[in-house]
Amino acid sequence: MSAPLRLGTRGSKLAMAQSGHVAEALTAATGRPVELVEVVTAGDRSSAPVHRLGVGVFVSALRDALTAGTIDFAVHSYKDLPTATAAGLHIAAVPVRQDPRDALVARDGRTLAELPPGATVGTGALRRIAQLHALGMQLEVAPIRGNVDTRLARVLGPEADLDAIVLARAGLARLGRTEVITETLDPMLMLPAPAQGALAVECRIDDPDMVELLAVLDHTPSRAAVVAERALLATLEAGCSAPVAAYAVVAEGEPTGSGAEGDVVQEIYLRGAVISPDGSRDLRLSRTGTLADAAEIGKALAAELLDLGADSILGQEGHAGPGTQQFGSTE
Repeated sequence: MSAPLRLGTRGSKLAMAQSGHVAEALTAATGRPVELVEVVTAGDRSSAPVHRLGVGVFVSALRDALTAGTIDFAVHSYKDLPTATAAGLHIAAVPVRQDPRDALVARDGRTLAELPPGATVGTGALRRIAQLHALGMQLEVAPIRGNVDTRLARVLGPEADLDAIVLARAGLARLGRTEVITETLDPMLMLPAPAQGALAVECRIDDPDMVELLAVLDHTPSRAAVVAERALLATLEAGCSAPVAAYAVVAEGEPTGSGAEGDVVQEIYLRGAVISPDGSRDLRLSRTGTLADAAEIGKALAAELLDLGADSILGQEGHAGPGTQQFGSTE
């Protein structure tokens, strides 16, 4: 029996759940046993708002453990990763992506449209805050942090002090808590964060056996969608105080060639948005292309947004520079 592979993970309930899913899938596909190794990150030790913590607070300790060889691979919520590549490390797999949309959990089973003016909605993401303001519904938005159970208690618990919260549907799905969702938000109302719902399985680039082993978990459409979304993000060079959203959908395109023998090419439909923190300015565009051109689609869409003045929105609250994106934990 081979020694168990050491999978590094944050210790939160959600992180352990998603890492457990990856471990089970890898064992099922390869027969290799996997053990979870908890790694405490800077983000786990702080209660400050996510956008004030700095870059990579949920991933740097895991990457340090990988580089030091104390773990063999790590699982990240992909949207936690800075867009700058990490020297010596490699994203070996992007498993099948969970539903990337945002979810509303509200008192009395209400939908977003049923919330009255003045209702207080909790969320820790500036992207969500900006889009809630952009709806013009006169909602009060309260910044919140904490794990999923802590957030749910703010709206469903005996001492609830909020009318609703918005969080990633993917996190609730991985925890088996989708029954609390009162509405899965249409991307036309609330465009997700780049790479929301996706996982990144990372290992050392100088470990070819591990690179090959983990590749069995890779899902090409999910990887292509994430590549397009993060290429847009990187090209915009958006800082943590500039709300940027992106959502790529992969679908079957028209057959090439003639008749039933033509090859069907998968296409990406990418939507991107830059929204001012108060919701008063909202630029949204879309672009399509093939999976092979995923990165170029994201770059081109970002260039179009910049041509329309996205840079002036990005500069409203400071511009952090390339490779410094931080959108907070999936939780």
